[in-house]
Amino acid sequence: MVPTFALGMYPVTFAEWEACVVAGGCNGYRPGANGWPRGRRPVINVSWNDAHAYAQWLSRKTGTRYRLPSEAEWEYAARAGTIAARYWGETIGSGHADCDACGSQWDNKQTAPVGSFKPNPWGLYDMLGNVKEWVEDCWNDDYRAAPSDGSAWLSGDCEKRVLRGGSWNNDPRDIRAAYRNVTVPELRYEQVGFRVASTLAP
Repeated sequence: MVPTFALGMYPVTFAEWEACVVAGGCNGYRPGANGWPRGRRPVINVSWNDAHAYAQWLSRKTGTRYRLPSEAEWEYAARAGTIAARYWGETIGSGHADCDACGSQWDNKQTAPVGSFKPNPWGLYDMLGNVKEWVEDCWNDDYRAAPSDGSAWLSGDCEKRVLRGGSWNNDPRDIRAAYRNVTVPELRYEQVGFRVASTLAP
């Protein structure tokens, strides 16, 4: 059971990250864009720690507590009530996402502007492809003994954190709701971004 929560419609963009920096947040860090456009592209080259800095700044700015989603929340939102491998169906098809051989103009070249593809049934964009997204959880090899309430799993190998969703240069087989990846929280990489979540009162 996943309690009610809110999740960003899009991954956090370069424009949103820049607003944080200009306002004195995000530790003043301006990530590189690999020579690609910035603005409405998802911010990349941000670590798990950087993502936390953004969520903390946004929380202070708005008075609402923002955070990274748990892995359970992320997959629940990505599936959006569907049971297929992808929210648009079992096969990768063409033009549904940005990956290596997903049939878009950005495939295996660079990130796409957020919202370039149709959203999932719950109105969330880019849940699969474009950038891998940080979630809060520590790494565990499987879901045995995972929290049953949808919260982040904060035990296991906490020197590593979970990434979900696949990116602009992932193989199509990785562009599915169940795909998981793992790396250290200090990593900054052109495949990796994030979106924020907030807990809603019952």
